[in-house]
Amino acid sequence: MTEPDPALSFAIAGLGAVDLARRLIGALLVVRGAGGVIIETEAYLRDDPASHSFRGPTPRNAAMFGPAGHAYVYRSYGIHLCLNVVGLPGEAVLIRALDPTEGLDLMHARRGQEPLCSGPGRLSQALGLRPEDDGAPFDGGDLALVLSDARPDLLQGPRIGISRAQDRLWRFGLAGARGLSRPFPKPAG
Repeated sequence: MTEPDPALSFAIAGLGAVDLARRLIGALLVVRGAGGVIIETEAYLRDDPASHSFRGPTPRNAAMFGPAGHAYVYRSYGIHLCLNVVGLPGEAVLIRALDPTEGLDLMHARRGQEPLCSGPGRLSQALGLRPEDDGAPFDGGDLALVLSDARPDLLQGPRIGISRAQDRLWRFGLAGARGLSRPFPKPAG
């Protein structure tokens, strides 16, 4: 595994969630020895009615208002954990899909079936994400995040599974990647 970036928090501290969502595509994400390359993200801003931070800080969303480069983990529909990377206060990026490359045996044991990391719930299960990971730093301990120097070709489209602010094109994917949670809309024209 590539060593974690000790300056990660500094590198992303000034990025708004939309820029951070783009920047995380191609980054390596590893949770306790299992992970891969981020291929799909979604941005959530503080003034975004679809964001957990829209109404201000609460015990549930406290990590969203914490330091950049930390995890915001929440349970979706009372079932699946979802993993986010915090940027500016009240802003975070949901990790929607990975191309699994590290700890494949571990991920297969946890999931028991393919796909491993296509969608936030599958991804969190494959990575062994825990509720207590909420607020943890991506510093190379249990959670590691290594940004890529490459600037890959990106897909862009509307976010998935929300009922508010559906028109915002804040979902990003790695062009040509297999394993996205859903296909992106074809570009007009």
